[in-house]
Amino acid sequence: MNRSLLFKLGAIALLILLLLIPLLMINGIINERQALRDGVLMDIARSSSYSQQVSGPLMVVPYRKTVREWKLNEKLNKRYEVLSEEQGRLYFLPEHFELDGKVQTELRARGIYQARLFHADNRISGRFVLPAQMGIKEDFADYTFEQAFLAVGISDIRGIENALKLELGSQRLEFAPGTQVSFLGAGVHVPLPAQDSKNPAPLDFAFDLRLQGTEQLQVLPVGKTSVVKLASNWPHPSFVGNFLPAQREINDQGFSANWQTSFFSTNLEEALYGCVVGSRCENFNQRGFGVNFIDPVDQYLKSDRAIKYALLFIALTFAGFFLFEVLKSLAVHPIQYALVGVALAFFYLLLLSLSEHIGFALAYLISASACVLLIGFYVCHVLRSVAHGLGFSAGLAALYGLLYGLLSAEDYALLMGSLLLFGLLGTVMVLTRKLDWYGVGKRKANEPLEFDLEAVQ
Repeated sequence: MNRSLLFKLGAIALLILLLLIPLLMINGIINERQALRDGVLMDIARSSSYSQQVSGPLMVVPYRKTVREWKLNEKLNKRYEVLSEEQGRLYFLPEHFELDGKVQTELRARGIYQARLFHADNRISGRFVLPAQMGIKEDFADYTFEQAFLAVGISDIRGIENALKLELGSQRLEFAPGTQVSFLGAGVHVPLPAQDSKNPAPLDFAFDLRLQGTEQLQVLPVGKTSVVKLASNWPHPSFVGNFLPAQREINDQGFSANWQTSFFSTNLEEALYGCVVGSRCENFNQRGFGVNFIDPVDQYLKSDRAIKYALLFIALTFAGFFLFEVLKSLAVHPIQYALVGVALAFFYLLLLSLSEHIGFALAYLISASACVLLIGFYVCHVLRSVAHGLGFSAGLAALYGLLYGLLSAEDYALLMGSLLLFGLLGTVMVLTRKLDWYGVGKRKANEPLEFDLEAVQ
């Protein structure tokens, strides 16, 4: 292979490396715009309410325990009893817990950015079944129990949209702010009527909770058996947490999902014990599950994924350009390669700027069409043939189509990319199978590349 061809290939490789500079700049713009968007969404959530997690209810029974200690009076050689008092709390999870939620979503806009808020209308019900003598195995007479209360953790209490009232049979009890339980965080609590501590009766409860939040709703399944039902008008749910729905149905009108758990699957009693005794509450608070109300079409994520293919995309385009040059005995100046490369780089800037206003799919179509038309018009003159220019434009349009397929089918991106590269390699090998590469480029500086065209036909 002579110096002329080596110089051409070296110039093309150098151009590809130089084009990394504008691509890196565009990638920086993508990250900057994404950070700006995230900041605006955080401001919207800060002025309304953040993601929500509902934890509880838990029944809390405060107590005072009389501690008896015998001491020795050495002077009188007599023992005497010293009484002291300890305070503590007993925590009980419900025997059965059920949450039935209807969720509606809405958009809040600030400038060109939008945040998705949800309004969840929840009906929470269940039953507490307390053990005899509150499960105390020591001398029960040493215990004095104070008024019990129910505590419900709500991660952002600003999202509570109704006056909470606990239903206990015919009674209606008002909730008060604060959980009074540190590991539940923010929330509400309600004092309960006095009960027989020796043989407490089952306690059936229910209350309505209308809750506003941003992006995510989670529920902590506190019951020995827990059933959670959520239905929404949002057609793109992303289920999160430690448990997936047992049943779910998703269509264009929204989704419905049902979760069912038990203490055998959640091990929540042991997690609660570790939280109360050992102050290791992460294991308890992180047992929740729920759904994200996030738009899956994130133009910044897709733009970032698109630009990751930019170097390969430019290399394939230049390879096609060079193949035209070789097979058609044309002389294409490196400056002409550079102009085509810059046009390819501008595609990503157009894609980013348009997708912020008209959506990713339409922005991709407009940006790709503009670049194909511009490069096609230019290449018609560079290759001195409308037919050759149209053929090159068709190949470029096919590459843009394949790139969109790679961006849309994330799970199959590797497979599609591998098949694409293998197919392109096979095409190049077939077209150049009889090409005399030693003969390519043996020409004067002002002459086109020449070789025996019959050899490759």
